[in-house]
Amino acid sequence: MRIDHVVYAAGPEGMDATAQRLAHQLGVTPHNGGVHPRFGTRNMVLPLADERYVEVVEVLDHPASDKVPFGQAVRARSERGGGWMAWVVACEDLTAIEERLGRDAAPGHRVTPEGVDLTWRQIGIKGLMADPQLPFFLRWDSLEHHPSTLDDSDVRLSTLYIAGDSHRVREWLGLDDDSREWEQDVQFEFLGDEPPALQWVTFETAHGPVRI
Repeated sequence: MRIDHVVYAAGPEGMDATAQRLAHQLGVTPHNGGVHPRFGTRNMVLPLADERYVEVVEVLDHPASDKVPFGQAVRARSERGGGWMAWVVACEDLTAIEERLGRDAAPGHRVTPEGVDLTWRQIGIKGLMADPQLPFFLRWDSLEHHPSTLDDSDVRLSTLYIAGDSHRVREWLGLDDDSREWEQDVQFEFLGDEPPALQWVTFETAHGPVRI
């Protein structure tokens, strides 16, 4: 179980301009990630160090974006002006999470501009929609073309600022309050007196820390 990426929903300026703005702040190069046909969305990828990345996503004018939870979540966040939508935890096996949540993970795929068909399974979007402090989970079918490999970046994800309750997040992850399994090299700051959500993310760059 590890933090795989963070998701930023495009604002009124659109996905391309949003990705360029974030990439400029971080000093990285954005890459076109392609279309998620099952979800009715498309994305840009900002590769980071440590096999992580930032995903900038927007909905398409497609029926799937209104029917599938991921498309619904992206649309809802974009309609609120865009911003951080989710943090994502990668697992080698989703069986225990599927059993705990009482449903199967949904398949996902997108064909990249390089012609690679990326495939994975994900679960937990409905939980995120109900309680935006929570991550969702995924399992990549292969890590050979993980989005972080699109560039050699030295920018690191360092801190997640989450308005919410650490006990609730640990419960969702299936961890007890003493476990540090999921924290690894990323810091967590839990903020009180705010509606539950991922509020800010800090990155370590060549020019010092950048908070978005």
